[in-house]
Amino acid sequence: MTADPPLVLDVDGTLTRPEGWGIDPRVFDPLREWDAPVVIATGKAFPYPVALCHFIGIPELVVAENGGVVYTGDDVFFTADREAAQAVTEEYRAAGYDLGWGEEDTVNRWRETEIAVNLDQPLEPLREIAARHGLEVIDTGYAYHVKDTDPNKGAGLERIAEHINIDLKECVAVGDSVNDVSTFEAVGRGFAVANADEMAKAAADEVLDEIHADGTLAVLERVRGTR
Repeated sequence: MTADPPLVLDVDGTLTRPEGWGIDPRVFDPLREWDAPVVIATGKAFPYPVALCHFIGIPELVVAENGGVVYTGDDVFFTADREAAQAVTEEYRAAGYDLGWGEEDTVNRWRETEIAVNLDQPLEPLREIAARHGLEVIDTGYAYHVKDTDPNKGAGLERIAEHINIDLKECVAVGDSVNDVSTFEAVGRGFAVANADEMAKAAADEVLDEIHADGTLAVLERVRGTR
């Protein structure tokens, strides 16, 4: 009897509605019914993918903050420190810029290892300041992430795979951004949705015709029971 392959899924741009914002509810039932592990690998702050797992009804297997936080279902691992990113954004603010999320800043309030800056804010000064601190800035298409250069989704995925005893070469991943490149390099099959950036498309095994959750749902239908 064939089984479903393990999945690794990004969130923004991948599980979202065609207009790009908000989880597409059509993904809930297929993921809840999937008979293999589903890892949520995202640039979002740690609580968001954990909550998504709760709402879907699947075990909490999470790579958050672009690999900065990894939850194996039993243990939480922090692979970077927020202090350096905080220093970058404080210098950015001192130069007259803003993070762009408003006073309460729920985008960063619960981040453990990095800081996100709104795409409306100037990128080059942010990159220059980050470089002076030995950090990098990645553009996921939804935010600029100020982060340590070492953590990435692929490394976080390797830690989860070792803990739950799955073969990464059997995994299927779907993503849309430069931060999914390391995931695509780690798994057996990587799919970039049609709205993906050029780096994600180049790293994927296949670029889909469909965008956002339409692409992910097409992949789920195609790979179900293929392991």
